[in-house]
Amino acid sequence: MPDDAPSLPDFTRWPSFPFEGDLRVKPLKEPVAVEPARSGEDAADCVACSTPDDAYIWVSERWRVRGMDRPTGLPAVLILECRSHLDLGDLPNLLAAELGVMTVRLERAIRSLDGVARVHVNRWGDGSAHLHMWFLARPHGMLQLRGTFLALWDDILPVIPEHQWRENLALVAAWLAEFGGQAIAEPAHIQWESPATFTDQPPWATAETNKSPDDTVAPVTYGSAIDNLAETSPEPPVTIPQQPEARSREPGQTPAT
Repeated sequence: MPDDAPSLPDFTRWPSFPFEGDLRVKPLKEPVAVEPARSGEDAADCVACSTPDDAYIWVSERWRVRGMDRPTGLPAVLILECRSHLDLGDLPNLLAAELGVMTVRLERAIRSLDGVARVHVNRWGDGSAHLHMWFLARPHGMLQLRGTFLALWDDILPVIPEHQWRENLALVAAWLAEFGGQAIAEPAHIQWESPATFTDQPPWATAETNKSPDDTVAPVTYGSAIDNLAETSPEPPVTIPQQPEARSREPGQTPAT
């Protein structure tokens, strides 16, 4: 490494820093005169505005919450968006006040998940002009993931199982729906599998329990439990007494006395 290269900052020696080995600082480029436009500066081209509600896990009149399009390394990574095409500093007082309530509510919902110790809340405004707040769940006991670099660890950790990811999204959506709005996300459905055939001999039909008097194995015939009972203990026919014909009446009328 050249002697005039910038020294590495202290955070590269933090236990939470995801990388090790030889590192060097990139050269700092000159500032640009005009910054490029962010995605969705025009509401007509905004991806968030054009995305339907069914792509989110929870929606309300003024707010929506969405997850990633696939499982990642953390238990949950969610994004809170307002429906109006506004950035953080453009929110009117009503939405600004509601943003505080929604931030606390969503943090509590994510923290209620099993195995979640902390929830990090971040706002990066360089990518999209439409307000979006990030919520990242830090797994319990994984102290190496504490702090600033949790978003980097999300791309490094092994991906969590999809059924667990879907269940976490559904639980957060249901938690939010307790206070209003509509939960969109549902837990993964159980994959029921029925046996391909019922012809296999059950465990209780063994040779020891189905021997004939001459010690040869007797054939076993299978049927429903009702059929077997009918063969061994037939019941006499039941005679149902005839009731007098009931008089019909219009709905809402009381029976005649």
